[in-house]
Amino acid sequence: MAAPMSWRRLMHSVYSPAVAGVFTRISDRLFRARDSRGGSSVLLLAPLLAEADPAPYRLARPTGSAGAQGSADGLCGHFKWMAEHVPAFRVPGTRIHILRSPDQFYQTMKARIKTAKRRVVMASLYLGTGQLEQELVDCMEEALQRSQDQSHSPDLKVSILLDYTRGSRGPINSRTMLLPLLQRFTSQLRVSLYHTPDLRGLLRMLVPQRFNETIGVQHIKVYLFDDSVIISGANLSDSYFTNRQDRYVLLENCREVADFFSDLVEAVGDVSLQLQPDDSVNMLEGMVHPYKGNRQDFSAAARGRIMDVMTTAHTRQRLLNRGEDSEDEGASGGEEDTWVFPLVQMRPLGIQVDEQVTQRLLTDAGPDSTVFLTSGYFNLTRAYMRLVLGAGTNYRILTASPEVNGFFGAKGVAGAIPAAYVHIARQFYSQVCQLGQQERVHLHEYHRAQWTFHAKGLWYYLQGQNRPCLTLIGSPNFGYRSVHRDLEAQIAIVTENEELQSQLQEEQETLYQRSSEVSSSTFERPDRHVKLWVKLVTPLIKNFF
Repeated sequence: MAAPMSWRRLMHSVYSPAVAGVFTRISDRLFRARDSRGGSSVLLLAPLLAEADPAPYRLARPTGSAGAQGSADGLCGHFKWMAEHVPAFRVPGTRIHILRSPDQFYQTMKARIKTAKRRVVMASLYLGTGQLEQELVDCMEEALQRSQDQSHSPDLKVSILLDYTRGSRGPINSRTMLLPLLQRFTSQLRVSLYHTPDLRGLLRMLVPQRFNETIGVQHIKVYLFDDSVIISGANLSDSYFTNRQDRYVLLENCREVADFFSDLVEAVGDVSLQLQPDDSVNMLEGMVHPYKGNRQDFSAAARGRIMDVMTTAHTRQRLLNRGEDSEDEGASGGEEDTWVFPLVQMRPLGIQVDEQVTQRLLTDAGPDSTVFLTSGYFNLTRAYMRLVLGAGTNYRILTASPEVNGFFGAKGVAGAIPAAYVHIARQFYSQVCQLGQQERVHLHEYHRAQWTFHAKGLWYYLQGQNRPCLTLIGSPNFGYRSVHRDLEAQIAIVTENEELQSQLQEEQETLYQRSSEVSSSTFERPDRHVKLWVKLVTPLIKNFF
């Protein structure tokens, strides 16, 4: 055992994402073939560092009548092609509420947990370990205890999905926060810890904690209480409850949407490690282990389980929507003026739905439309960048200024990440200028003292409209990690409801009001200086953050 430990210490002393990238590339090329022949190679590592450069993907355009999509009249009809590819949920726009602040997000979760009767489902990267997080756990304890007191057969079930590596970081972590609850309510609480199949073999043994999260994580953020659900990009940690700006949408009493996300989280949980009351973990019986089992077998099993949820919901909603369209034929319309399309991206498992829909959405954007796109970590994939730079659509892109970047002031190599994002932004802005697109593509930086910025998504304004009729909101950042490494989920909301459109417009405007537009002079400022070593390393590590 001495030799592996000495190698671990060596790797810990010199490790950086750049080293991991080189190590991963060499090891994957050498040993990927062995696993494809059926053996489980201990040296099968993460995907290649270098990003593939395929032509932008275009979803097949449906032929024939609209079918389950219904009438193509109105604003919603412009986007109903999504219903051919993903489940389409029709809901009243009055049941969708944009939450404005971290505190409102936090207080809403606490209140909903306390009043939940049947189910609480929480999916996040991790659960923090501070007082605010403990209060959230206390709310779960209160709800579970009340359920026990009211019935010999408690109805309330709580399911929590976190990432294994992030949730296990340090001696006090997400697992230790939940263990007392799990020990007390074993039959009512499930804690699932997703482990990426790409962190295995020597890579898993040698890469230290925190850095191992760069290989891939569970990144979905879904918070569900009975038949209401919050979709967000925010984690369950104190800064996300106080001074870390994100986006949050509450879908109130939307049972079909809640059922879908409950089933999705359950499916990911089924292919994850299960936390036990003694802090050990195991897999469900018959499930392939994510890092001890065969890589391809695990991915195939996980993909089958998760796509079964997507396919079942898609088929059911097509039938329901077809029936509703028949009933509504000749009518003047009803209160269900909004469509919700869930988009899932899990490329390590072979699922690319969100990527495909997002590319089609950006491809189809009209020359006189406007897209407001935001990401706390601006690092567009090549495909997305080509679509932004090559289309005629007007883009207003909002990203974090260095001082509101979540890594600002971090120790070690992580402290250079804000500078790396400055370098990436400068390269993008240079391309905009070289192509003469400054009038069409505008880059903005978010500023707010003592806050950090984590918002992501987009708002879509059709030609001639002064309010957005579509938004994407959820966990993806439009970057390499979101597309290639992590598990992600978001929703596309398409609405004709004027009140909801106004909420979306206010949300977008509020975020952009705290920003300044980037120009060439921005990158000449002293606080935008990027050291040479950061410029050299950024191409190697940009696919890890």
